[in-house]
This record gives sequence, structure tokens and C-alpha cells, in this order.
Amino acid sequence: MAGGTGDVRKLFIFTTTQNYFGLVSESWDQPLLYNSTEINNFLDDGNQMLLRVQRSDVGISFSNVIDFADTKDKVLVFFKLRPEVITDQNLHKNILVSSMLESPINSLYQAVRQVFAPMLLKDQEWSRNLDPKLQNLLSELEAGLGIVLRRSDTNLSKLKFKEDDTRGILTPSDEFQFWIEQAHRGSKQISKERASYFKELFEAVAREFYNLDGLSLLEVVDLVETTRDVVDDVWRQTEHDHYPESRMLHLLDIIGGSFGRFVQKKLGTLNLWEDPYYLVKENMKAGISICEQWVIACSHLTGQVWQRYVPHLWKNEKYFPETLDKLGKRLEEVLALRTIREKLLYFSPATDEKIICLARVFEPFTGLNPVQYNPYTEPLWKAAVSQYEKIIAPVEQKIAGKLKNYISEIQDSPQQLLQAFLKYKELVKRPTISKELMLERETLLARLMDSVKDFRLDFENRCRGIPGDASGPLSGKNLSEVVNNIVWVRQLEMKADDTIKIAEALLSDLSGFRSFHRSAEDLLDQFKLYEQEQFDDWSRDIQSGLSDSQSGLCIEANSHIMELDPNDGSLKVHYSDRLVILQREVRQLSALGFVIPAKIQQVANIAQKFCKQAIILKQVAHFYNSIDQQMIQSQRPMMLQSALAFEQIIKNSKAGSGGKSQITWNNPKELEGYIQKLQNAAERLATENRRLRKWHITFCEKVVVLMNIDLLRQQQRWKDGLQELRTGLASVEAQCPLTWQSKWEGPEDPLQYLRGLVARALAIQNWVERAENQTLLSDTLDLSELFHPDTFLNALRQETARAMVCSVDSLKFVASWKGRLQEAKLQIKISGLLLEGCSFDGNRLSENQHDSPSVSSVLPCFMGWIPQGAYGPYSPDECISLPVYTSAERDRVVINIDIPCGGSQDQWIQCGAALFLKNQ
Repeated sequence: MAGGTGDVRKLFIFTTTQNYFGLVSESWDQPLLYNSTEINNFLDDGNQMLLRVQRSDVGISFSNVIDFADTKDKVLVFFKLRPEVITDQNLHKNILVSSMLESPINSLYQAVRQVFAPMLLKDQEWSRNLDPKLQNLLSELEAGLGIVLRRSDTNLSKLKFKEDDTRGILTPSDEFQFWIEQAHRGSKQISKERASYFKELFEAVAREFYNLDGLSLLEVVDLVETTRDVVDDVWRQTEHDHYPESRMLHLLDIIGGSFGRFVQKKLGTLNLWEDPYYLVKENMKAGISICEQWVIACSHLTGQVWQRYVPHLWKNEKYFPETLDKLGKRLEEVLALRTIREKLLYFSPATDEKIICLARVFEPFTGLNPVQYNPYTEPLWKAAVSQYEKIIAPVEQKIAGKLKNYISEIQDSPQQLLQAFLKYKELVKRPTISKELMLERETLLARLMDSVKDFRLDFENRCRGIPGDASGPLSGKNLSEVVNNIVWVRQLEMKADDTIKIAEALLSDLSGFRSFHRSAEDLLDQFKLYEQEQFDDWSRDIQSGLSDSQSGLCIEANSHIMELDPNDGSLKVHYSDRLVILQREVRQLSALGFVIPAKIQQVANIAQKFCKQAIILKQVAHFYNSIDQQMIQSQRPMMLQSALAFEQIIKNSKAGSGGKSQITWNNPKELEGYIQKLQNAAERLATENRRLRKWHITFCEKVVVLMNIDLLRQQQRWKDGLQELRTGLASVEAQCPLTWQSKWEGPEDPLQYLRGLVARALAIQNWVERAENQTLLSDTLDLSELFHPDTFLNALRQETARAMVCSVDSLKFVASWKGRLQEAKLQIKISGLLLEGCSFDGNRLSENQHDSPSVSSVLPCFMGWIPQGAYGPYSPDECISLPVYTSAERDRVVINIDIPCGGSQDQWIQCGAALFLKNQ
């Protein structure tokens, strides 16, 4: 079918081509193309199914085939549904039109992803008629094309991975998926490890971005901060090759795009002009915060932090997400317009005229979606805002006076005045109202100038003091002095900066504004100079300390990790606490925007590298140095073997199979193994100590229970408790030395001890009866019947002091075998003493004979307390002072007694002479 210039079919092709490529009709020769063989073949030959149109430097060309080289330029393709000749009737029923950009893979991927997959998989009618296997194949096709696209350089004839190629990365989820795929399909192991590292870093936000539309605005506000930290960690990492700058730039851009689209989608569900104000305000503020925070994050990271991060410098200009910034400003405008209306409603009288006027203030925005910001909607938006301002002008004029009266009433209170201006700042910015409030704004400016003076005075009074002192900077928690001072002055900076922003927004047209602004800016410069001085002083101190081996800042990778102190035997780790503080300071100062000198950063990196192991070693060292305080003293011999094994591991910190080289920080594998040995040994020692302490506490509790049993009325309970104690002691007797068992009060045999306990209890009842009859001091007493005889003797001393009206310190203890004591006001007669190491006949000590018993009874004697200056029954030269013990084990002294010995004192000391109470 031949066609001329009036051929509708060719007109369709030419018009579509012209519109797609943006051609001016005069710029290409249509008459010549009307006779194109390729066009005629496509239209008139039923077997010719395709027509390709391509624009290149030489012009427009047509072809009936597609080559790979065609993808270098934009391509438009016409193809048929059925093999038929194209007529006027089937023109729009048989021809499909498709474009191709960048690559056939990208074009097919986007067509499947954006058009066919949603239609065939999500639409109920189509998905119901599509076989599930085909649905799975379609999903797999989409996923597979995405993988190929993310891994391909479309400018090459073969699919080849190129990390800088981000054309397949359209969303943050695409980027996260890219590193997941690289971790599994990387060509080299080191590449897989690097990809896995990035994948793990991105996992902190990946789930949220996959489900972004399901989050609330407030949740995404938090997500912005988390995302900022994640991209900062990705950029700063030094474990692997750096993250490419071009890829990071693209990532920041698509993250901003995702946030912007999310905000538009969420706010698009609201009627911003008619929904309740509180609801609109809450959502708008969250949307504005998302936009602002991401803009600030990108500007701060690429404009300051990364440009100063020496290990990986940002070389491009500061990245500023302009579209997101303008969207945030558009949202601020919308919120301001809505707020103005609400404030006008508050101040205006409730008249029909006012209600009608304020009801139609938003009519100019009819048909406009305010959250859809782009250059094409901006002129329409500005025109609508202009109409809005004309509508509210009469209302503004009426309420200006009311607002003036309201502010005038509170202008004597600076804080209330400032709060009022902030509350109604949208109204104050209006030209009509601003002019009416001229005097009130002058008053506010004066108050702000006073605030700046207060900031300056506070700074000058505190800047040279010690943090936390009354005359020093305010102190925060877990901050070193330099960081604390900088944070403190930053807070002053924020206050001064907020003051400037308020003045710029509301007072910039006043005559005193320039003077105020100059003074405030000078103060900010002073704050910044103080910041820099603090940082410079810190840098000099640290760099000076790096050359001083005693500063605690020096750590050598090949130095010993720990050793026992030869002076006090304590275990010390060669990793000072100052290094921990340095890491925190470097991290905090970097976050505050300071450039850390290379030498300091290097030391901090080394310290960070070994920090984890050092903390574990310090915990082990603390355990070793304090374990003796956790042990019960009598149980220490029981733990000797475990303690020695632990100490042996510390002393033999050797590396290698032969154990010839010392383990150092620079041997990570050997160090990990050594730390594991130490931890295992420490855990064994701690476990054994806990077990022994538990036994000890259990036995103590059982003895206390026995002590509270009435032996006369609860004999069966006593027997049961005694049997339980015997069983427990029997279970541990083989594991515990006698030194521990002997620490229990009484003999090693519990039955014998309990018999003594009963005997003492019965004897005490007898003592109580004699004391009630006032015959106690006149009878012969046996001190072995008492649980605490030393307490009884001390009570006698106190009673004697009361009787003699003197202090207890002015009395001395004496004993006499000659008869009663003449100088003693109160005295007792004691029996039941035993003597070991020699014999005593009541007059003097004598050596034991070969057939003499090792322990002999001592005759009863009188004991009491007399004045220090009084003469006792014996001359000091002929006596020796012998201790009186509670038992033959000599573990507790009751008192010392002077016994006549004939003058040879050394002889009786050498033979080990001592007195003790008889066993009950």
C-alpha cells in the first residue's frame, strides 16, 4: 500500500517520532522520509514486524532490525501485534510503541518492574487467570534482570562488573541488595569479605527501607538519624578498601529521593487545608523534620566531617540535596499558611463576615497538591499564595491591634515576651502586623541584646575554670575536660545562634538590628576561637605525650601484653586507661567536626584495634588481683592448686608451637588463644571459690539452726539437724583440708563439739541461778563452762572500776596462789586451768620429768583487777606472763596471767609453756 504526504499511517509514525525526540518540524526532511523503504516495508509488508527509529549526530534513521550498537542512543521501536498490513482501520489496534534507553536489559527490567509485574501479579483479575508457575517465573525474571543490571557495565559488549556503575541502583534497597549479591557472587574472597562487611553495616536500616511505606512519619524521623550514622560508618571504615565516592554520592541522592517520596505519599493522604489543625501540624512537622535532617546530614558529612577525615577524604564539593530542601521549604510554607489561618481565627471576632472570609482563604489552592513540589508547579503555587494574601489582608488589619494589646501586657517579662513572639511568629512576619508591632519588636530586640550580653558575661566568667566548679564550665557525664569545654561552649553557641535566628526572622528591618547582629556574630566568633584553642591545646598535649613512655599513650604492637609486678605481685596489662580515654576523645571530637592530627589518629586506631582484647585482659587482671579478697581465708589452701595453675598460664605467655616467642599485641591468633586460656583458668578458679563459699555458708546456716533449738524440748529436731550436718560434712570431708574444718568453733568431731555445747548451756543456767542468789563470786568458778570467758573477765573489770570509782584503763589483772587478793575490791576463785610444757606446784614452775604428763592441772587460784600502781602477790622479776587459751589448739587467747617461775623466764618461753581451759 503506497502512501503519500496524506498517509495517516505515516503521519502517526512521524508525529510520534517528532514528539519523542523533541524535534522541530523544520529540522528534519519529512518528504524525503515519506519514501523510506524501511517505513514502507513495515506498513505494507505483513511479514515485517518491526520498525526501529534512532536519532544520532547525523539525524534520524529507520531500520527493520535492532543491533546492540543501537543502545548507545535513544531508540524508539514500533512493532506489530499480528503479522498484517497496517491500514487506517487497524493502525491503533495492531501497533505497539516502545522506547529503549541505556540498554535493552534496563528497558526490559523497568518495563517488567513498573508495568507488567504489578499488573499481572497484584491485579486480582489478571493474577487469578495467570498460572502460578508463570507468576513465579515473572518474579524470577524481575529479580534476575535486577541482579544483571546491578552488576553490568552497559557500555561494554560483555556483561562485566563495575562498582562505579550505579545506573541499576534506583532505590536504597537496590544498593543493599547489590552488596548482598556481591557477598555471595564476588570473584575473589577479599571482595566477598568486603561486600559482607558493607552488607552488615547496611543491615541496621535495610529492613526499614524495604518496608518504608509501612512506617509512620515519626518512625522515619528516627530512621533519618540511624541512616546518617550508617552511611558515616560505611565511609569511615578502614577494614577494607574504601567505599567509592561516586557510589556514596549516588546513595545519598537516592536516599534523599526515597525520603522525599515517602513524605509526599504520607502527607498526600491528608487534606492539608481542611483536616484538623493539630493533625496537620503534627504530620507536617514530622515531614519537615525528615527533609531538614537529611539535608543537614548530607551537608555536614560531605561539607565538614568527611572532608576532614584523613583516611578517606571527600574530594568533591559538598553535596546538597536541593530538591529535598525545596520540598521541606514548601512544607514549611504550607504549615505557615495553615497556622496563620488558625491564629487569625483565635484573634478575630466571631462574626459571619470573618467566618466567610476565613472559610475561603484556601480557595486559590483548589486543584493544587501542595506537597507535589517541582519547577513546573512552582509558578502555580506562587500565584495561589498571592491570591491567598489578598484574601486575608483585611482580616490581618483588624487583628493587628488585638495582638499589639496582648503583647503590650506582657512586655515587662522578657521570657513571656519572647514566648509570645515565637508563638505568633507567623503573624508577626506579616507586613501589616509587623508594622503595627514596631514598638513591641524594638522591646524584643533590646531583650535579645541583653541576652547576648548575659551569654558573653557567663562565658568570660567560666571559660578559664575547671569543669564542674562554680567558676568553671558546666560539666556533663562521661566527658573529658576538653570535650566537656567544647560541648559547653557549643551550647552557648546554640543559644546565641537561636537568638540571631529569631532576630533575623522578626526584627531585621529595625534600626538597631545591625548593631545587635554584629555583637552576636562577634560573640559567636569568640566562642569558635575558644573551641579551637581547646582543641589545639589538647592536640599539643597528646602529641607531646606520644613521645613520653610514661604518659600511658604509647602502645607498641610487638610489646608484651601483661606481666606480674615484681614489687607487689599484682598483674598489670600493658594497655593504659589513658588509651581508652583517648579513643573516646578522638571519637567525640571527630563527631564535633574537628580534624584529628594524623599521629593521634594513628595511635587511636591502634588502640581501637586492641581495645577489645585489652578490656578482657583487664577483667582477668582485676580478677587475679582481687580473688584473694573473695576467698574465705581458711579456704585459701583448698584453692592453692587452681591458683598456681592460673599463675602458671600468666607466667608462660609464649607463642608458637615451641613456645619460644612472647605473645604480643601483634599476634592476633596467638593472643585470642591465650586470652581463652586465661578466661578458662579464671572461670575454673571462680567456680571453685563459689562452690567452697556456698558450702561454708550452708554449714553456717545449719549451725545457726542448731543453736536456736531447745535441747530439752526439741531433742528429735536436734538429732535430725545434727545428722544433716554430719552428712554434709562427710560429703566434703575428703575434698577439704583439716585447716578449714578446724575453723569451725569446737573440735573436729561435731558430736564432741555439740556435747560441749550442751555442757556449756547447762553450766550457764547454773551460773545464772548463782548470780540471782548473789553467790556467784563466792563460789569456785570454771571459765571453760563459758562460751566467751574473756567477756566475763572484762565484765569483772568494769564492775571493779565502778566499785573503785576509777577508769578501766587504770586497772591490771593479777592471779594469786597464796590466798585472796588484798588490793582487789572484787575477785573470783578459778579452777579448771591446764598447763602444757612444764609443771606448777602452786609456788613456782618446774620442768617436766620423763614420766610427767604433757598436760597437767593447775591448782585453783584467786583472780581480780587491782590498780596499776598497787603491788601484786608476786614480784615481777620472779614471774613470767603466760597466755591462757580457750583450747589446746591455741587459736584464741582469753587473757595473760603472771605465774612465779623462779626468775628464769627464757627457759619457759623455749619450752612453750602455756595455759588453756579444759575441754567440756
